Amino acid sequence: MNDPFHCPDRRRLLAGLGGMTLLAGILPALPALAFSGDDARKLIEKVVADIQKIIDSGKSESAMLKAFEGIFERYGDVPVIGQLVLGADGRSASAAQKRAFANAFKIYISHKYGRRFREMIGARIDIGKVRKVKRFFEVTTMTHLQGQAPFEVVYVVSEKTGRFIDMKIEGISLIKSERAEIGAMLDRRRGDLDKLIADLRKM
Repeated sequence: MNDPFHCPDRRRLLAGLGGMTLLAGILPALPALAFSGDDARKLIEKVVADIQKIIDSGKSESAMLKAFEGIFERYGDVPVIGQLVLGADGRSASAAQKRAFANAFKIYISHKYGRRFREMIGARIDIGKVRKVKRFFEVTTMTHLQGQAPFEVVYVVSEKTGRFIDMKIEGISLIKSERAEIGAMLDRRRGDLDKLIADLRKM
């Protein structure tokens, strides 16, 4: 069976890369009046450059995690990402709960995936084709890590907002993966969203 996540080390590595890019990447510059494929490409170039700058900074892990959180806060559409991750579980949530979850998720994901930064040292990311899919642009990249086979990451950028809303690591949506994990965490708390929010903040 040709499973790109078959190797546990590779699976961890891809998830880490995906998460870090998610934090930096939900990240767009301010949207232009007519957001184009070139704008989407420039956005991803910025994402890659910002991540690499943090990785190469030589700062402590705690400082890097704070920097990743800052990127997410500064550029990310936190409410939209929170809604996408909550999915159906968020339909009955109040507006206040949705805001609280989005903020807690921002901290959770920036710390969870930011800890994988060491595996990006020495990486090379080549940006390839950009294609229009309905109201989105898909920007294809190829990531080369030391001692690993290269793999494809596709970034999905909204034409309407000029913001990164998802990424597909070898065909697997990061938002969908996180939605499944958050859903399982919510189930273990018997559907108590407030408890999940409190626990995410602690994580």
